[in-house]
Amino acid sequence: MSAQEAQAPGSDGAVGWGILATGGIARLFAADLVMHGHRVEAIGSRSAASAESFAGALGASRSHGSYEELVSDPRVDVVYVATPHNFHAENAVLALEAGKHVLVEKPFSLNASQARDVVDLAAASGLLVMEAMWTRFLPHMRAVRSFLDRGAIGEVRSLHADHTQRLPMDHNHRLNNLDLAGGALLDLGVYPISFAHDLLGPVEHVQAEATFKPTGVDASVASVIRHVGGAISTSFSSSETRGPNRATVLGTEGRLEIDATWYAPARVTVLDADDTVVEVYDQPVSGRGMHYQAAEVERLLAAGQTASPLMTPAGSVDVMATLDAVRERIGLRYPGE
Repeated sequence: MSAQEAQAPGSDGAVGWGILATGGIARLFAADLVMHGHRVEAIGSRSAASAESFAGALGASRSHGSYEELVSDPRVDVVYVATPHNFHAENAVLALEAGKHVLVEKPFSLNASQARDVVDLAAASGLLVMEAMWTRFLPHMRAVRSFLDRGAIGEVRSLHADHTQRLPMDHNHRLNNLDLAGGALLDLGVYPISFAHDLLGPVEHVQAEATFKPTGVDASVASVIRHVGGAISTSFSSSETRGPNRATVLGTEGRLEIDATWYAPARVTVLDADDTVVEVYDQPVSGRGMHYQAAEVERLLAAGQTASPLMTPAGSVDVMATLDAVRERIGLRYPGE
């Protein structure tokens, strides 16, 4: 396939976005929204000054000094939840109860029980709720699914991926705070595990091992998962060392390789059983690529739909159940569970 830039979805500005929280991920997402013509209507923070500063940088028309004010804003149609993991379900419920559609950052919640509660509330309210697993919506992931659907590597037997970063070691940082559900699994491991769900389907059995930091959060997690139908996925995630961050899918007639960084826009190579390259997908994306998930939300709303086939609410519950199983194997519980 050509190196021409992948077609970026645009926006007619009909949907007003509200950004709930002003941390790093919120800034990355909002920047991609603005770059691609989506309407960022308002910013909400627990700090009025932080909300005002963020809104000014983006050109958003309004800022709110509380999350309650944000979800009550009549010009906000969809609330993007970007708080720490342990607040995702609570903030999603806040927005849903205010009648707003919700895009909630990964991981969808703290555990599968919370995820079911959020999904059930959205369904009862006739509202959209979707996990912001932005990787699923990227063009190269659509190419991966297309390759597999047409049997480019035969029957899929396994998937192998790592997500390894050298992240802040400060014990006071959110990532190292057990009270905020920090650690490698929910910040990093959710990516390869969700990827395995996407390509290999439901899970039958989970094995896992982990190492821990002095604060009690997981520093690294390795998983081996058997999926219904017999395929195996393996993953390794770490917050204290950076690895290759590549992914490989093995089939009976070849393999598919995704270059670093596999969970962001990346090159995909298809090789046959003789190790010969037969096809390459390599199309650049403008910005970080987080706007593709926003475009999907807007497409669904325009069509009167509340669930994307690429990341269904039930699928998010299933991923959380697998993460729960991993935590059970490694003996990790979060305060308040």
